[in-house]
Amino acid sequence: MKIVIVDDDPIVTKSLASVIEMSSLGSSTEEINVLATGYNGQEAIDLYRKHHPDILLLDIRMEGVDGLTAGKAILTEDKSAKILYLTTFIDEEYIVEALRMGAKGYLRKSDVESILPALYAIQSGQHVYGGEIADMLSPMLLNNKTSSTSSDPGEEELGNNFVDLSKRECELVKLVAQGLNNREISEQLHLSEGTVRNYLSTILEKLNFRDRTQLAIAYYKYCHDENAK
Repeated sequence: MKIVIVDDDPIVTKSLASVIEMSSLGSSTEEINVLATGYNGQEAIDLYRKHHPDILLLDIRMEGVDGLTAGKAILTEDKSAKILYLTTFIDEEYIVEALRMGAKGYLRKSDVESILPALYAIQSGQHVYGGEIADMLSPMLLNNKTSSTSSDPGEEELGNNFVDLSKRECELVKLVAQGLNNREISEQLHLSEGTVRNYLSTILEKLNFRDRTQLAIAYYKYCHDENAK
């Protein structure tokens, strides 16, 4: 696996690179190679364009171009980009923005032991959130009042569309929101992976969503709210 690390603290950046590479050597899965490191958002954009890493490990608060701005620019150019935010700050606005743009994960820097498994999980197609973030994710998104982008359906339209989902579709959405990949969902629902993919494509088309991240956010706003009643 090839990654790029960008953090405004050179000591943190070099330490992360060393820890990740050394830890992956003893892993039963693939080794990780840190292709490059940077210290601000503009460098993140430039390094991604140059190296096209499997995963970009990115800080949020940085001078000049911040991590969220850099992430948006990268995902605009390459929707398949895998970005894992690693930050000191558990800020609701940051987390929601990272999820909405299509980031694959959000961890605190203090969760050092979680970084390596998070990289492998994201590489396999999962979304990853640190324990503290996962605990607050549901109520945070349920109460999120941030406005949708112009390409997203409006709140009223979205709510109405969710009512139109079948029970099976809502079950699948719930598992997507929990971070399960297609294979894991197929095992949970006793369906083939092909059937899961077809269900997911139909749901995304019904709700006018780009990806699983938008689906997870919407679940916590609507399906989860209904289930809690």
